[in-house]
Amino acid sequence: MSDQRSDHSAAPAAGQARQTRDLHAFIAGLPKAELHVHHVGSASPRIVSELAARHSDSKVPTDPEALVDYFSFTDFAHFIDVYLSVVDLIRTPEDVRLLTYEVARDMARQQVRYAELTITPFSSTRRGIDERAFMDAIEDARKAAEADFGTVLRWCFDIPGEAGLVSAEETVRMATDDRLRPEGLVSFGLGGPEVGVPRPQFKPYFDRAIAAGLRSVPHAGETTGPETVWDALNELHAERIGHGTSSAQDPKLLAHLAEHGIALEVCPTSNIATRAVRTLDEHPIKEFVRAGVLVTINSDDPPMFGTDLNNEYAVAARLLDLDERGVADLAKNAVRASFLDPAGKARIDDEIDTYTSAWLAP
Repeated sequence: MSDQRSDHSAAPAAGQARQTRDLHAFIAGLPKAELHVHHVGSASPRIVSELAARHSDSKVPTDPEALVDYFSFTDFAHFIDVYLSVVDLIRTPEDVRLLTYEVARDMARQQVRYAELTITPFSSTRRGIDERAFMDAIEDARKAAEADFGTVLRWCFDIPGEAGLVSAEETVRMATDDRLRPEGLVSFGLGGPEVGVPRPQFKPYFDRAIAAGLRSVPHAGETTGPETVWDALNELHAERIGHGTSSAQDPKLLAHLAEHGIALEVCPTSNIATRAVRTLDEHPIKEFVRAGVLVTINSDDPPMFGTDLNNEYAVAARLLDLDERGVADLAKNAVRASFLDPAGKARIDDEIDTYTSAWLAP
């Protein structure tokens, strides 16, 4: 793993304000990959308000400013309730296509070159969207976004844990049926609440997805203890862990993650917004890095949490005391942990190196 410690440290206090401004500017132009970001959760206030206006029976505000208060969460359960109310706004293939394309536009503005977007098809098909039309909509948006913005999208289909095993069966069926499986699909996940939703029950569905060539990327250890991460590793054969926040409580788990190169998809602001972590200064990202775990930085559900990927990099830079080279190394971690092909990884790595060298040139 790239060294992310204090040898990439900040300048003395006298120049700190200027360096902070410079570092934010550096981050804004830095080529990036993102591995943990949700489809519906990435809808900007503009798009959410537009969808709410289309579907006037929804309780979601149509005023973008009112969405700020609406997206203030008391706990993780409240977040799930609000998230599902936004899911309810996605009712037609046209809604799906609009959302997907606009999410890619927002990513491109942040210099995201590649993203693995977590999509929950069951949440849309159970609401009446034809599954073939759903797949066509995301694929049409993916291809248009790559042509128009240069941002490459790939899909992770995830099981909404709160919907039970019925949703698991439907999700794995859509992910493995050659007549439905979209070209951009690369991985299989598990989201939603962890409390009361044990990971081992999903093993048969992950086994089927893995047998079909998909990679395993479940959420685990976000709102439960490290035992949930162990279950994700041992039962679901996880290759990356979504969040994994509680891994810091188990030194043996950290050593295992480091030894096997299993990345954590860290989303700092999300963890505070959902009360998974009390304050940013208490976030375990420093412990992950000290243990040699491969850490990637992600935004999760950015508009809902009042953040974006650039801001998450700035937060991580502060918590890890990084300068530009340290931040660039962090960006390369995401490329390394991605499921992009080797040539694609090499291309983004080269972009990061070229950009950083040019930025730091005298």
